[in-house]
Order: sequence, then C-alpha cells, then structure tokens
Amino acid sequence: MTGYFRFRSVDEWKSALMILPESGFFELLRSVFGNIKTPFNKQRLLDDLFNLLTRDEIRKTIAAYIDEQDHKLIAALALLNEPSSKELADFFSGELSPAEVHALAVNLEERLIVYRFKDEQTMRLTLNPVLEQVLAPYIADSRLLFPSFEKASFDKLSNARQAGFDKLSNAKQASSASTERRASVRIKDARTLAALFVFVLAEKEFFKAGEGIRKKILDEGKKFFPGLAFELAVRVLLSLELFRVEGRELLPNTGRIEDFKALPFSDCQEYWAAGLFHCLYEVESHNEPNMVDSAILGWGRINAIAALIHRIMGSFLPGEHYPETTVIRQLELLAREDRISGSAWNSPLLTDRNGRHRPQLPFQHLLAVLEQSGLLHNREDHWTVPAPLQGENGDSKEPKPFIVMDTALSFIIYPEISLADAMALGAFCSLKDPTGEPELGAVFFELSRKSVVRGFDSGISSGQMLALLERLSGGRLDANLGWTLSDWEKRYAGVSLSQGLVLSLEEELRYLAKAKPVSSLIQRTLAPGVYLLSTADRSEAAAALRKAGVDIIAQPPPAGGESERSRFSKRSFPRLGSARLSSPPRAQKADKAQEKATASLESKDSIQENLRRALEKMTLTKQERDELLARIERRLILSEAQLEKTHLRYEKLEARGLDYQGKLSITKQAIETGSLLDLSWPLPKGELSRMVGMPQALEKKEGDSILVLENTKDAANIIRIPLRKISHLRRIKQSIFGE
Repeated sequence: MTGYFRFRSVDEWKSALMILPESGFFELLRSVFGNIKTPFNKQRLLDDLFNLLTRDEIRKTIAAYIDEQDHKLIAALALLNEPSSKELADFFSGELSPAEVHALAVNLEERLIVYRFKDEQTMRLTLNPVLEQVLAPYIADSRLLFPSFEKASFDKLSNARQAGFDKLSNAKQASSASTERRASVRIKDARTLAALFVFVLAEKEFFKAGEGIRKKILDEGKKFFPGLAFELAVRVLLSLELFRVEGRELLPNTGRIEDFKALPFSDCQEYWAAGLFHCLYEVESHNEPNMVDSAILGWGRINAIAALIHRIMGSFLPGEHYPETTVIRQLELLAREDRISGSAWNSPLLTDRNGRHRPQLPFQHLLAVLEQSGLLHNREDHWTVPAPLQGENGDSKEPKPFIVMDTALSFIIYPEISLADAMALGAFCSLKDPTGEPELGAVFFELSRKSVVRGFDSGISSGQMLALLERLSGGRLDANLGWTLSDWEKRYAGVSLSQGLVLSLEEELRYLAKAKPVSSLIQRTLAPGVYLLSTADRSEAAAALRKAGVDIIAQPPPAGGESERSRFSKRSFPRLGSARLSSPPRAQKADKAQEKATASLESKDSIQENLRRALEKMTLTKQERDELLARIERRLILSEAQLEKTHLRYEKLEARGLDYQGKLSITKQAIETGSLLDLSWPLPKGELSRMVGMPQALEKKEGDSILVLENTKDAANIIRIPLRKISHLRRIKQSIFGE
C-alpha cells in the first residue's frame, strides 16, 4: 500500500483558493460568511476562514457531519496520496459510478474538507490541512475501503453447500470439454504436490518420440489426479525448472527440488501460481512438451510474478470473506505502488513478458490463476483465503501422526503433513492405485520393490526409510516392515550397475557373467566380479540382466551428482517473506462499528434538526427558505449564525414529483453547464429505478418534454424519459476548482 499521507501546508491550501476564478472564490466565501463588505482583501478573508475552521465548535460540527460515504472518500484520498479525479473514480469502480464519486467530492469541497490543486498538467484532490486533527481518525481507519466478512455472516451458504463446493467443482472439471486454460491446477496441501512429484519420478519414458506425453501416462495421470489438468501441471513443473526434458525422459533437477521443498509451503503455492500464470498467459506455445528454453528465458519473470502474488496474498487474512471490489482494489493499489516507486519496468501488473507496457491490467487473469492454484476460493462473487494447514506437532506431548498404515506396505497421508516430509516419503514410495478407494481426496502411498530401489539409488538406506516412517506414523508400523526393507537392501547390494558402464557382481552371483544375455555385453573383466560393458546404454544392460533372471538391479547416480546442465544448477528459489505487505486491519465487530455509526448519525441529525427549527423562525421568501434548507441538507451550514448572514443566490438543484417547471429548469441548466443529472422514476411494480447520466437534449413530444440521457456507466445506453414520469431530479454541481 502507498506510504503514510502527509498534509500539504496551510499556505498551499490558501494559495489553491487564492487562484480560484473570482466567481468561484466569492461564491465559496459568501456561502460561509454571507455578504462580504467592500472594500475586501482576499488574504484577510482567507485568514478569517482559517480562524473559523480552527474553532472547536465548528470542528465538532464538521466531524459530526462526516458520514460513511464521506469517510470512504477521505480515506481513499489519503491512501491514494492526492489522486486525480479519474484515479479516484477508478478506485471506486464497481461500487460507485464516476458521477457519484464526483458528486461526493464536490460536496466535500463545498464543506471545505477537500480542495484541488494543479500538479503539472493534472488536477489533483487532497485534504484540507487546517482540518488535520478532524480528519486524522478517518485517514487512519481504511477498513471501509476493504470490507471483509467473517464466516458467520455467510450463514445463507449451508454447510452442505460449502463442503460440497470443491467436490462439485472437480466433478464439473473432470467431465467438462472446456479448454485447459480453464481447468484446475489446485495444489491445496503438501500431499497433492508430493503425489505429483512421486508420479512423475516413477515414469522413466514420459514422452513419445517427437510428440507429447504418452497416452498411458495421461490416462494414469487422470486416474490418480481426477479434476487436475495434468498436462498443464507438467508444464508448470517445467516452467519452475523442477524437472527437465532429455529425449523421452522427464528428469528431476534434484538441487532445485531440494531448494523448493525447503520453502514454507505458502511460498511453494505462490511459486506454483506464478508458474501457472507464466504458462497460461506468457508463453506463446502451450502444446510442446519441451518448454525448457521458454522456462529459462522466463525465470526472472516468474520470480517477479511470485513476489507479486506474495504481496497480494499478504493483503488478506485467512478465513475472511472479501467482495471482489476489495480484491480488485488491492491489485489497483499494488499497481499504483509499483508505478510510483519506479519499479514499473519489472512489474508483472504493468508490463508484459517482453517488458512492454500493458494496455490493460491483467486483474482477471491473476484472479483466475489464484483461484485455479488454490490460493483464493471463489464463493458467489466473494473470495476467501483458505486457512493454512498445521504441519507441526507444536507443544503436544503426544506426537501427532501424519500417516496411518493402511496395509503392511501402504499408508494414508494426512493433509497436515509438511511438504519436506511428504517429499521425503515420495523418494522411496509410489502412489497406490486409487481404484475402489472409498475416501474422496485421500492420498495413498505404498512401498513397492521398484520404489524402494529408487530410494536406494538416491542414497537412502533402509534404516533411514524406517526411521522416517516410524516418526510420521507415531511408531505404528507393521512388525515385518523392517525385515522386508532390509531384505530388499541386501538384494540391492548383491547386483550393482555403474556408469561407464561397469557391472559389479557379488561372489555368489558371478555365474551371471557366463549367462548369454550378459556375457555378450562384457568387454573385459576389470577385477573379480567387476566387468566393463561394451554398451553405454544402461537400459540395454539392465534388460540383459533381467533376461538372466535378476529382478533387483542397483543403478546409483554418478559420483559427481546428477548430470544437470549448468544453467539449472545455479538457480534457486528465494524466500518470498520480505515482499509481504502489512495486512489491512481486521474490521471491528459489527456491534462496535454500528455503535460508532449510530452515534455519528444521531449527532448529525440533531445538528440539522436544530438548524431547521432556527430556519422556521426566520422571515424568508419561499425561494430563500428552500435554498437554506437545501444547504442544511448538503451539510454546508455549520452554525445558526450562517443562516442569518448567508448571502443567498438562489440555485435550484433538485425537484420532485409534480414540480414540472422545476424539473424543466434544472434540466436546461444541466445541458447548458454540462452538469450530470441524478434521477429516479417509478417502475410498473412500484420499485424505483435510478440513473446518473449526462443530459444530451430535451425533445418535445405530445405536450411533454423528453429527457435524452447518456448513462455514465454505459455510454452506449441512451434512455429517453418524459419529465413528468421522473419522481426526483437532481443536478450534480461542478467543482469550483474548474474540473
């Protein structure tokens, strides 16, 4: 959010009034002091105005007159730090029309709370420094600008509907023929992400030659991950450089994965969302399985997007419900902050992937990605941040299990497990076939001979595997599991295949060197039981050993680590914590907020009622009485003395019901001055329809005048309405500052 608001000096405020056109200057001063005696001195008049606004009773009245809409505008002017009229209207887009914002701003000008000044070629709005003490509490409280609701206020959404939302959403996505751009890639907890890694790690030959992902793998992916856009998820893994493509294989970048799983899970989710945004909206080709080059070129961009997403998520509190206007406003503020701070060149909100200025801010794209990745949930046009799952045991004396054994070699993973633990399990486990499992959303891992051998190849011993399973299960393991792992480890050590290619056979297995499938590959014997093979292809050597009857074959990685290209090895995932914004303060409890609003309303009503009583005692013409009554309603009269001394230049701004001549006069004035009109009229069933628009013309038809009005919310929407049909018509005044 933008920095703390600083009031301009009193001299700058006086200067802005001093340079007003004569008509505007004296209209403003006469509305406060009444008739101004000549000769007059403008500087002395401004000093008198300053002295008036510093009186305690006047300040109390100004404060009492500030209602909820005024509060919003005051807080927004401070938050946006002297915006233009357009910036202010854009900020309230979706809540107030530009005409409504204009009307509120002009009213605050008339009440001397707001004034305008020219900054280079732009007219900007700011707050009156003389009233700093009055306005400070409203500036400090910006909660009205970012409304949120606690879960209890959404009782209209039944528990059943809430619980069934994700299930229904996934079912729709699974059966939908919509494009992948709309499909979900939600990573709601560490289990889902770890399961995806495990699935990919278990598949050696991932791609068809010159084509995409093999059909068998796609089918398996849909079975294990229903509702997940599997191909898109693989592209995200590539964009984040967690995996790389080599030939037909999808190989892990071990160093990158270690960095990734060491991050807080919230950071992992935000990087995942950044990769998704990059894949959907910033990479031209979405159909090629090998996206390595695009990923490398886009890594700096993905980092910037992840930092932006982290800042967005730092603006919201888990468990709260936010209207879309609140979410959009936070995005607007971030874009404004980047623009003002000079970091626009690197801002994903303001520039595209080539650094060009964006013609439109990608708010809807960002919101779609935040929803698809599971960071935000959409509930009937309101957004929620899911509460984080606890991955630690805390101070509990009894360790909390994160897995529960389903069979001797398989187990269910609880959602609270940390990503590091889930990934550690995935290093030597595989996904259990979900067919027939009754629990929707449950994640099952299993220990298979193939997966455990993969763990041995990574340097994980059976003792380390058993210790991890003991800790995560709370010691509830099958008694024979340790024996099974030890047996597999012993058999693993009996036959090993090394890069180069060198075959090593224990003494009791050296007879295999004479078996035809193996002997045909031996180039020479390096030592007893150690043989150099004539092939450089591990898969060919492994196939020969299997033909000879060997079912467990050790294939540890080279001593120097995995053969990654250097451009991957130097990259890391920086933590995102330093980019977090301060969260907007949580809204007060409803009863306290209501109490404050009610007290203010009663004070305002009491002041206005006293002024009306004083007005009734005065001897005035009807026009004079109507004008003063209108000023009381617009909160321009601060004391009874102003009623007696006010200079009256009658200006009819509104007309109701049967006052046809009044409506006609106001409409003509609005057309001449280019002012907006706010009007309402009854519908057939008795409801009132309201519109704010720019009057275009008056047309005569069958003895009545027809108002032609352009809707300010939709310029293409032109209405024609008889003046007699209008129940209330009000002209919105223009700013005295010339905008």
